[in-house]
Amino acid sequence: MSQNYKKPSKEELKEKLDELQYKVTQENATERPFNNTYDNHFEKGIYVDIVSGEPLFASAHKFNSGCGWPAFSKPISRKFIKEKADFSHNMHRIEVRSKNADSHLGHVFNDGPTEEGGLRYCINSAALKFIPFDKMKEEGYEEYISLVEDNNHKNHI
Repeated sequence: MSQNYKKPSKEELKEKLDELQYKVTQENATERPFNNTYDNHFEKGIYVDIVSGEPLFASAHKFNSGCGWPAFSKPISRKFIKEKADFSHNMHRIEVRSKNADSHLGHVFNDGPTEEGGLRYCINSAALKFIPFDKMKEEGYEEYISLVEDNNHKNHI
């Protein structure tokens, strides 16, 4: 079941999101490391954009990078993310945004697990909503069940 993921109006977002979620997704803020919802969360399921519901990352590709934020080796599909150069804070990084809602998610680095392609998508928990495996069908993410049903949670350090 493919959905049409859209960004709600600014007014709807201010009602739907808490202050941190709004600042992260709409104003490119970054939450505090090690003090966020999904850094040490390894339940089976998928992570979607809190703004639009776009499916972003599967638990099968989540690993413990020690960076203080949720880390993934790859997205569910490149069709739901976009990357752009970020020169803020006197550094050059690659920012990761959701494709349809244009939510700021985090950044991607090339220091991830080599055996999984070498990338580390370092993502703000505040930009994500977790859909547990047993709720995926009910919430409209049935087509992604195969990505997590045989997930053995190999959490890389």
